[in-house]
Amino acid sequence: MSEETKPNSAAASEEAQPKAAPKSAGKKPPKPPAVEDKPFNEFVEQEYLPALEKALNSQGVEDLELKFIKQKFPPSVGVSEECWQVIGQWQSGKRQFSLYFPGEDIKSQKFFSCVANSAQTSTVEQFLGDERKITLDLMVFGIIQRLNAQKWLTQN
Repeated sequence: MSEETKPNSAAASEEAQPKAAPKSAGKKPPKPPAVEDKPFNEFVEQEYLPALEKALNSQGVEDLELKFIKQKFPPSVGVSEECWQVIGQWQSGKRQFSLYFPGEDIKSQKFFSCVANSAQTSTVEQFLGDERKITLDLMVFGIIQRLNAQKWLTQN
């Protein structure tokens, strides 16, 4: 009689374990591509410039003019090649910064310079050279950080 009252141990263990979901239900939908993966010009014009303008406006920068153009490095640098540049200026041109992209790729080497009162650019510095992953937010933050170091933003 004792055998009749015990449940089958194999059947009990099957009921305790949840059934496996079908394999197709476990697949995640593919992630949309990151904005940083857009073609270079498209990324700068559609993503970077609007984000940078918004960030600088929130820092109190008024009359900001941002340009994205291909031109030579400043003459004082001594490099005659052309490259894409993001140039920002405000206070009727009294404050200006430039972000240079010699490789036409946000992941390649970039440079930064800034000038006040229409002076000639004397120093061009590496920009985000130590970063392994370049993102839109990091590029915006990098400019804000550099301009804060110059004490050019109102929140200093």
